[in-house]
Amino acid sequence: MTVTVLVPSSLVRESRDKREATRKLGYVARAATVFRVDRLVVYPDSEGERRWGGGFVRTVLAYAATPPYLRKEVWGRRDELEYVGVLPPLRAVTQTGSGSNGSGSLRQGIVTEVGSDGRVRVNCGLQHPISLPVPSSMTVEEGERVTIRISSRRPLRARIVDDVSAGVSVEQAALDAVLTRPDSGLRIASSRYGEVLTLSLLGDLRQRLAGTETETETESVTDDADRSAGEWTYTVAFGAPERGLPEICDIDPSVVGQRDDTSDDESRPDRSRFDLWLNTVPNQGSETVRTEEAMFATLACLNLE
Repeated sequence: MTVTVLVPSSLVRESRDKREATRKLGYVARAATVFRVDRLVVYPDSEGERRWGGGFVRTVLAYAATPPYLRKEVWGRRDELEYVGVLPPLRAVTQTGSGSNGSGSLRQGIVTEVGSDGRVRVNCGLQHPISLPVPSSMTVEEGERVTIRISSRRPLRARIVDDVSAGVSVEQAALDAVLTRPDSGLRIASSRYGEVLTLSLLGDLRQRLAGTETETETESVTDDADRSAGEWTYTVAFGAPERGLPEICDIDPSVVGQRDDTSDDESRPDRSRFDLWLNTVPNQGSETVRTEEAMFATLACLNLE
């Protein structure tokens, strides 16, 4: 399962100062880590931005997603990172695998030196940088981040791998560009105006995401979801404080979540981008639900087996 989460550049628009904005982004990064999100994408919402925009949001999120042992070397000192001391620890679980040719844990590393013999020195949080051969299918440069599989600590046995990545990746891209990617999978919009998530609907969604072929009511909104590498994937988009996805996408909230199987997606502006508008916090007791709170609520539901 591959999970992509989209958050707007206006994510911290209501924050009073940089410290508060940094702390909020820390909880967003923590939600992404808790639910093993693969990609965290910041999409532009310039009309909703205030003091801090997409550059600040992306930098702080990317810093938070960087393993602590690499942060100083990767990021150095930046104005955007003035208050990163308030970020909650992510404590990401080390990815593990088993098998005669691939056991051990995955770690991120940064290339500190490129040799002329096909080997590089990599800082991956061990006591000293380690020298490793570069796979024939890869070309790496000094300062580049790579993924290391450590199969033994004593004696040390490690190798660079090019088929997996450790942790959540953070990037900045246009909303439509991400939603039209071949690997976007089922495209879900999180909104208070969306269809209320019930146990029945959740069961239908989980079956479809798991690749179970069943005839359900939800099938009409999942037919367009692409299958990548034999697995179902999904992308979830969130809005900003006091500026939800309908406003960001310039869509009338009154039509969001309504099903009209007689019309095609092109005639429904709410379906032209997303396959499903979902309300995962029905009967909310607060006037607004913060983005990080909506992330926990939505991803927790979709994470159920």
